[in-house]
Order: sequence, then structure tokens, then C-alpha cells
Amino acid sequence: MARTKEFDPDAALQSALELFWRRGYEATSMADLVDHLGIARASIYATFGSKRELYLRALERYGEQQNPLLLSELSQPGPVLPAVRALVHRFARESAADGDGGLQRGCFVTNTAVELAPHDEGAARRVEASLGHLETLLTAALVRARAQGELPDGRDPQALARLLLVLFQGMRVIGKAGDGSARLRDAAEQALALLD
Repeated sequence: MARTKEFDPDAALQSALELFWRRGYEATSMADLVDHLGIARASIYATFGSKRELYLRALERYGEQQNPLLLSELSQPGPVLPAVRALVHRFARESAADGDGGLQRGCFVTNTAVELAPHDEGAARRVEASLGHLETLLTAALVRARAQGELPDGRDPQALARLLLVLFQGMRVIGKAGDGSARLRDAAEQALALLD
């Protein structure tokens, strides 16, 4: 008779996500995962595979949690630019909080891009997919803004979306580096001026 799992794999994956997000891949050992999840090493391997496989599944989970929020923020009916402006301000505010005694987690995708993507093809593919998804959401929102007359005809929605994407990722890095709230605020305001 097969034994049943004595833990909730979904809760364990969420807990692993939080640990990896806070500490990174290299700084998180299997012993750390065993302690944090409260699950035997053999059970982690049997359920999730290797540490790397668990990390990549946690990265996918992160996207599953973040993407609907971004889609919701950018696809509300009515004027689009207020939502884009609110998103820029939210990224600046959250990034500043990371450097102001926060958890300094940054963005899990950005963290993965810096730590793993240069030498891990699977991580690089997932990072690119996540960044591509955000770029697509931003581009679609800005195309709508231009169609509604909120954005001047001469503005390229995809180029602006790419600028915002790079800004968001840079904000997350600056936020992890320390108190960059003035830098983040100024960068956000300058980027938003391009939407006028």
C-alpha cells in the first residue's frame, strides 16, 4: 500500500518560493529547505525533484501569482494612462520599501535574471518569458491608450513598454541595494513625463 504524503505540496512550494525569493538560489541549501519546509529531504526530492527543479517551479508559481495582478491593473475599462502611472508609482514605492528595512527581496524574476540566467538555460527561458509577458501587457495597454487619444500619435507603444520594463527591473535592483528612494522617485517621474 502506497504511503500518502504527510504535507501539502502546494503549501510547500509556496514556502520554498518565499525562501528562495528572500535568500536566492545559491544561498539556499537543501538543509535550509528541509528546515524551512519542515519536510524530509527524501520527500522534497520525491515531490519536486532537485533543488534546481524546485527553484524553477517556485519561479513559475511567482509568475502565476503576479501576472493576473498586472493584467487586472492594466486592463480596466476606461482611461489607461492612470493605471500605467499607478503601476510605475507602485513599483517605485515597493522597490524603495525593499531598501528601507524591508525584506530586500526585490523581484524574484529580476533576482533570477541576475543570479541564474547567465549560466542556466532553463532559468533564462523562464526569465525571458516573464519579461516578455510584462512587455506584452504594457504594450497592449499603451496601444489602447494611443487609440483612446491619451498617448500622442508619435509615441511608440512597444518602445515605451520596453522602457517601462527596463525601468521596473532597474528599480528592483536599486531597491535591493539600499535606500534609493530619491533615485526611484526621480526615475519614475522622468519616465512618466514621456507619456505626456
